[in-house]
Amino acid sequence: MPELPEVETTVRGLEPVLAGQRIERVTLRRADLRRPFPPDLGQRLTGARVTGLGRRAKYGLIDTDRGDTLVFHLGMSGRWRIDPDELGAHDHFVIETAAHRLALNDARRFGSLDLVPTVDLDRWPAFAALGPEPLGPHFTAVHLARAFKGRIAPVKALLLDQRIVAGLGNIYVCEALHLSHIAPTRAAGMITRPQLARLVEAVREVLGAAIEAGGSTLRDYARPSGELGYFANQWRAYGREGEPCACGGTIERRIDSGRSTFWCPKCQR
Repeated sequence: MPELPEVETTVRGLEPVLAGQRIERVTLRRADLRRPFPPDLGQRLTGARVTGLGRRAKYGLIDTDRGDTLVFHLGMSGRWRIDPDELGAHDHFVIETAAHRLALNDARRFGSLDLVPTVDLDRWPAFAALGPEPLGPHFTAVHLARAFKGRIAPVKALLLDQRIVAGLGNIYVCEALHLSHIAPTRAAGMITRPQLARLVEAVREVLGAAIEAGGSTLRDYARPSGELGYFANQWRAYGREGEPCACGGTIERRIDSGRSTFWCPKCQR
């Protein structure tokens, strides 16, 4: 599933071709993805000018001069295609400007599209309870200390809780915990303030490197340009079961709540 770096990469790929452009035509090639499209989606977008693009957690945001924001989620297999030669069977939503055609492709149809008044974004149900952005100024060791205080739940589970920090997913939590030498099974409330500071920096470092590499290509994900994401080549722990760790230990895999956790028992405590 595309995570924060893949969505950030997608938004950055769309910005040069969409920002400042007027949407001349909108085509809905089906009625829904994971849930139905807003009934007036095409009407509200046609003729609107794109005023900016952004991201919140794992959602992409396309702002318009009509006071609405198109909110997209890539689900498990979604990606935007810029100027495809032909539209395919899984290109379900198409935006055309004077210069470009952009198609939202989603083979599994677990993605979503919503049109939300921009002033209401913070109160929109999907965003209302989200924690701070991991790359933003409010994600700090102090914030984690407060969120983790007295908690015996494993730190990995709490980092995946979107109410504590928005947008982190399984791959990047595994990588950040490995980089900060913290065991994923460690009781969150037992982690010291210096360790939390190291964890915050590790999260930022891992996400920054992943965005720079264009994300991690798993199955269907690709950047809007069609290029693949290459951060998988830099994974320190994820997907490396049985391989040597940089510390001399061996990467192990366990299943937590149905998800694979990759870690090194020697250097992660």
